[in-house]
Formats: sequence, C-alpha cells, structure tokens
Amino acid sequence: MVFKWFNRLILFVYALLILVPLYFVFVSSFKTSSNFFTSPFSWPDPFTWDNVTGLFRNQPMWQYFGNSLIVTLGTVAIELLLSSMIAYAIVRWGGSVGKIVFALFVAGLIVPSQVSMLPIYSLTRTLGWSDSLTGLIIVSAAMLMPVSVFMLTGFMRMLNSEILEAGSMDGANEWRLFTRIALPLAAPSLAATATFLLVMVWNDLLIPMLMLTSKSKLTLPLALMQFRGEYVTNYPMMLTGVLVTAIPMIVLFLLLQRYFVAGLTAGSLKG
Repeated sequence: MVFKWFNRLILFVYALLILVPLYFVFVSSFKTSSNFFTSPFSWPDPFTWDNVTGLFRNQPMWQYFGNSLIVTLGTVAIELLLSSMIAYAIVRWGGSVGKIVFALFVAGLIVPSQVSMLPIYSLTRTLGWSDSLTGLIIVSAAMLMPVSVFMLTGFMRMLNSEILEAGSMDGANEWRLFTRIALPLAAPSLAATATFLLVMVWNDLLIPMLMLTSKSKLTLPLALMQFRGEYVTNYPMMLTGVLVTAIPMIVLFLLLQRYFVAGLTAGSLKG
C-alpha cells in the first residue's frame, strides 16, 4: 500500500514538472511585458493577442515553419529508410559481423554531439553544405542514425525467423523479404521511431545553429533566438514563439500516441 502511494506521489511530482512550465509558457504568451515581469505566474491581465499577431506580422514565421517542416520530414524519411535497412542487415548477418556493425553504431551514442561540432562544421564547409537545408537534412540524419538503428535493431531481432525462412524458400530475395515481410511487421516500431525522431529534429537547435546563417533558411527553434537582444529580451514574444513551435508536436504526439506505445511494446513479444 505504501509503495502504491509512493508511486502516485512520484507521478504527481513528475506531472507538475511538466505541467507548470507548460502553464507558464501559455499564460506568458498572452501577457504584456509589464504584466509578465510583475506577475509571472498569474493569469494574463489584460489578456492580449498582440504577441501572437505581432509574431506573424513582424517575422516571416510561415517561412520558418516551412523550413522546419522540410528539414524534419526529409530527415525522418532518410533516417527510417536507411536505419531500417541497416537494422535488418545486422539481424540477418548475425554472428560476429552483425555484432561488430551494431557495436559501431551503438558507439555513436556514447559520443556527445558537442564533440562533433568542429568536425561537422569543417566537413560541411568543405563539401559546400553550409547554409543549406539539404546539407542540414543529411547531417541531421547522420547524427541521429545511431539512435534509430539501436531502436529498430531491437525490434528486428524479435521477428519470427521462420517467416523469413519460409519466404526465402519460396524464392524471395533479401530485398523482397525486407520490403514484403520485415517492414510490414515492423510498422509499429517504425511509427514509434518516427515519432521520436520527429520531435528531436523539429526541436533541434544545435545543428541548425552550426550550419545555417541566412535568415531566410532559419528553422523555428533558431528563429526564436532573434527575440533575444544584447540588452533587452522580449520574453512574452519569445514564449509565444515557443508555444507556436510546440503546438504541432503536441498535436502530432496525441495523434500518434497509440502507435508510439504499440511500437515500444511490440518487441516484448516474439513472433
């Protein structure tokens, strides 16, 4: 009984840690600057839409939104295609080769992304990818490859090998086994991985900051940095941008929640 109430207390505290910042961002988005500093956590008084209208009137937010959408969808598409193929190959190879290849990708999880900043910057400038959305997509996909390979390999290992062997005996080559059997069975895991990657790429600030310089190519998280001045920061406007940036991911997660949960639990059963 004590353990049960302790778990509830932990969940309650965890919920507060999530809900309080969300509440703060929401109420701050509809406050004036004076109201924001005098009563940070109170309900907006007066309630104003000036921050929302000013955000889209004074900034090309739709262009930033489009840039983020292109980068996010492009990165996730490349990521799912390549990582699913790599995960399938690792499982099919098996033995020492599969373990070595898997270990190399897992090693990529150990290296902090900050350590790779200088090599990435030098490489993108050499290849002419700097200040390019295409280059940003390629680099983002490469940086997240260890995560997606790690997630998908765990599920691919749970595939029923008898199904694949039966398909092989029927004359199917590895590509047909991958596209006709492995991918359909891995759909829940692919959905879970896609949801995770969408949130990571959409909210990423480090790599776009490293690669993008033109204002017309900024992504949403990077565009929010424009509201921070040397002496004055427009916090209500910045938090309004944070709210606008977060809404698509919140809606997406609510729509894909059951697929995300199904993907996380899919590997718990074999076959």
